[in-house]
Amino acid sequence: MKKMEILEGSMAVTLAVKACKPGVISAYPISPNTHIVGALAKMVADGELDSQYVLSDSEFSAASIVYGASAAGVRSYTASSSQGLLLMTEVIYNAAGTRLPMVLTGTNRSISAPISIQVDHQDTLSLRDSGLIQFYVESAQEAYDMHIQAFRIAEDPDILLPVMICMDGWVLTHSYEPVELINQKAIDTFLPPYRPRHYLDPEHPLTFGSYAEDNVMMELKYMIQAAMDRAKGKIGDISSDFHRITGHAGAGLIETYGPEKADIILVGMGSLVGTMREAVDTMRADGISVGLIKVCCYRPFPGEAILGCCRNAEAVAVLDRGSSMGSEGPLSLDVKAALCNLERPHIFSFITGLGGREITTETIQKITEETMEAVKSRRILRGSQWVDLNRSIL
Repeated sequence: MKKMEILEGSMAVTLAVKACKPGVISAYPISPNTHIVGALAKMVADGELDSQYVLSDSEFSAASIVYGASAAGVRSYTASSSQGLLLMTEVIYNAAGTRLPMVLTGTNRSISAPISIQVDHQDTLSLRDSGLIQFYVESAQEAYDMHIQAFRIAEDPDILLPVMICMDGWVLTHSYEPVELINQKAIDTFLPPYRPRHYLDPEHPLTFGSYAEDNVMMELKYMIQAAMDRAKGKIGDISSDFHRITGHAGAGLIETYGPEKADIILVGMGSLVGTMREAVDTMRADGISVGLIKVCCYRPFPGEAILGCCRNAEAVAVLDRGSSMGSEGPLSLDVKAALCNLERPHIFSFITGLGGREITTETIQKITEETMEAVKSRRILRGSQWVDLNRSIL
């Protein structure tokens, strides 16, 4: 029997993590993830969750604690945001390098300076090269479902990499939505207890994160890349298994919306996609041939899937909520790399929504109009275009 509840996005994540039964949870609260880790702490204190909860003295310490727990063969979880995620950077690189399947939630928030507590993707995008698998979710339901799948993906013997679920701060973490919950028996069937192959044990000593000379460093880094490549296929397999057991939609690399052969294709990720979908409906009703690609899995990057959707398009407009300063949006750069061998479509980078700036359907329509005009006049938009709500281009 299906159980539907109206839940704050943070509580949807909390219930998903609880159902996955992590043995160790550690966190140093930073908004907007405080409701997640606070609720988990209460569940442990009240005896509802059999887990060791460690309140750390910094985000670096929190990541280090779950790193150690994962190395000891224990399912582990943490969460952070903004400057806190950046403070975890060293540990996240180490977790990927030592192939530890810890799971974390990145509640997206701007990075200082200037200081802001509002949403954009700069924090999680800054970790894209670490070896961390990244998923971006559009809704509280997706956040719930993806956290359950994240542990299975991370712990798969062919992957063994940390996984981060990225959800927009405030927009998703503090909004209430209907969420369909999965019964514990189905979750236990999908996600059995973790059985690590390699872990720290005094009876069978191993070395994690040892010094590497130049004769092995490239091989060890290549192993992470190879695991990322394998993950593309394994994510699909795990997604199918999740759907079969729970009846819920599984994780995908991308989702498409609109006509298969649209002239203009918009690309985005996170909660922004809901607004983009509504704008696509409005523009299609006006006779504009426009479609949408939602990037669900940002690392490993689904370049082949995007290539297959864009071969017949005139132009692709990529919307980033973060920027690689001095270049373009990180998502845009990845899309361009995926499509670089095609004569068309033209690919345009748009930066929007930084620091929580509102993105409306009108914003999306302005971006589409600018893209159409550039194609029509054969004008190349150099670099990235920074989009404001009140003006089409900053």
